[in-house]
Amino acid sequence: MLIYKIFRADEWQHLLDTGETDGAPIDVTDGYVHFSTAEQVRETAAKHFAGEDDLLVLAVETATLGDALKWEVSRGGARFPHLYRKLMLDDVIWEDHLPLIDGVHQFPEDVE
Repeated sequence: MLIYKIFRADEWQHLLDTGETDGAPIDVTDGYVHFSTAEQVRETAAKHFAGEDDLLVLAVETATLGDALKWEVSRGGARFPHLYRKLMLDDVIWEDHLPLIDGVHQFPEDVE
């Protein structure tokens, strides 16, 4: 199963440059890397990245994350995937830009 991480361009660049990351500032504060499922990621973008341009969405396969991936209840009682280790560049299957058109982030067709 694929899960998704939204990154700002500088956060993505850091992962490219170093090969690993503790995530965005909110991830560092919370102690884990926040992910969303395909069903959750659009709401995540609207709620936490409203109006932000220059974003990317990263896809990661859950089967490769082992015991470091935990499913925990978050907003609205939904279970969200949280990664309790650094996100490695090798974990990322693909990435794509999230253009902002008329105030709405446009996700690639691969996010199903």
